[in-house]
Amino acid sequence: MAKLPLVRFPSIKRALVLAAVLAISLPPAPAGAAVQDPFPGKAGRLPVTSCPETAISSGGIPRTREYLQTVVTCLNTSWRAYFAKAGRAFAKPVVRYFDEPADRVCGGDWPAQAAAFYCVERRTLVFPLTGPWIENRTDLYPLKVAAHEYGHHVQRLLGVGLPKARESAARRRYELQADCLAGVFLGSVRGSLGRTGQDWAALVETARASGDDFDGVRSHGKGVNRARWLERGRQAVSPAACDTWSAPAGHVA
Repeated sequence: MAKLPLVRFPSIKRALVLAAVLAISLPPAPAGAAVQDPFPGKAGRLPVTSCPETAISSGGIPRTREYLQTVVTCLNTSWRAYFAKAGRAFAKPVVRYFDEPADRVCGGDWPAQAAAFYCVERRTLVFPLTGPWIENRTDLYPLKVAAHEYGHHVQRLLGVGLPKARESAARRRYELQADCLAGVFLGSVRGSLGRTGQDWAALVETARASGDDFDGVRSHGKGVNRARWLERGRQAVSPAACDTWSAPAGHVA
């Protein structure tokens, strides 16, 4: 799960709307959500691949579906190659696109105020094609959100269970690991994105502005930790760097 910050640059106003990413349709999680880090060192880094962004809008016409389809194709390619190196079975997620939020999805009610999310039990990425998380954006945030949700799919395939208690240390470790995995992917395709250092700095600040500091719900970690794990993954380009489960408590607060 992630939250959508409304951020203006360069002066950053951290006015937040609870939103963006929920993992729903939960399978049973192990008691205490005890998890061993699933990423073997032998698998190394995520392969460097090319993933040029397509336009989110063109000539005033929204192209959000095309944008997300391109991103998901890149994510499938990158993580399939990693799973092959790790000797693990890979399966693509189901992906559903909605022009507008629906009444029901994945066998339950559409989460209130949710943008993109991952249905754990059904291994399904859900992407609304409208909303402030993606419409008319020119920054890297939509790419980061898609990569974060895909990170939950990677966790699901590798047996990392979603903790039942939303406000718990285990839940924060789970969500911060997905932030780190998003950073790993972003780092692996960075060379093909044509983005400036300012774009990357803005994304880090957006991650910092989407922390638990601002809404009182302790589910994702403080902004400083969301930014820390995103950057850790981007710089390492290695899923092995995303072991939030053995990290000090202060790094997952």
